[in-house]
Amino acid sequence: SGVNGFDPDLHPIREEELTQPTDKRPFVLAAALKANHSVDYLHEHTKIDKWFLNKMKNIIEFQEKLEKSGNCITPKQMLQAKQLGFSDKQIASATGSTELVVRKQRQELNIKPYVKQIDTVAGEWPATTNYLYLTYNASEHDINFPGGFTIVVGSGVYRIGSSVEFDWCAVGCLRELRNLGKSTIMINYNPETVSTDYDMSDRLYFEEISFEVVMDIYELELCEGIILS
Repeated sequence: SGVNGFDPDLHPIREEELTQPTDKRPFVLAAALKANHSVDYLHEHTKIDKWFLNKMKNIIEFQEKLEKSGNCITPKQMLQAKQLGFSDKQIASATGSTELVVRKQRQELNIKPYVKQIDTVAGEWPATTNYLYLTYNASEHDINFPGGFTIVVGSGVYRIGSSVEFDWCAVGCLRELRNLGKSTIMINYNPETVSTDYDMSDRLYFEEISFEVVMDIYELELCEGIILS
């Protein structure tokens, strides 16, 4: 808990933690980049390819721009932040605001994600699937929004204390909704579980389970309701 993306303020810089690959190293890297350690220096200590280190550097540099702008973030900066993958919560943290305020600002600027279909055949032939994701790097939706769906929120990845038995609760919910004649949407990001099978729901969003993403899908899809499993 307390982790907010590629956070440079979460962990102090320790050289030994740069050389040892642990779960803390990404945050040590973020702190080192914010402290202006060079990509060459970090490559030498981490052996991470410079291509990836430069991408990480871009994230930190843009976050510093957001911090300088404070609550005077421009529409261009807001769009760029979303296209770079910053969540509303990350933008709020950088600008000294709150997630709800950033969400309201973003909606007033009409900066909303587009829904795209996952190409399951790598462009080999045109494919229409119900596998969907959100992106800000697009100019149109791949689908229409007739409304009337009911969302079921999945339980995410398998972890200690939460495995396929909890996912089966979501599957049972989807099946019962279908029996009642309801159109269904599943939001989950676990590709190896049952609820993400292609025939389990009418629409499947492979997305993180967060307030921002779930609300974006709920509003775009003009849903009738939502069930938290």
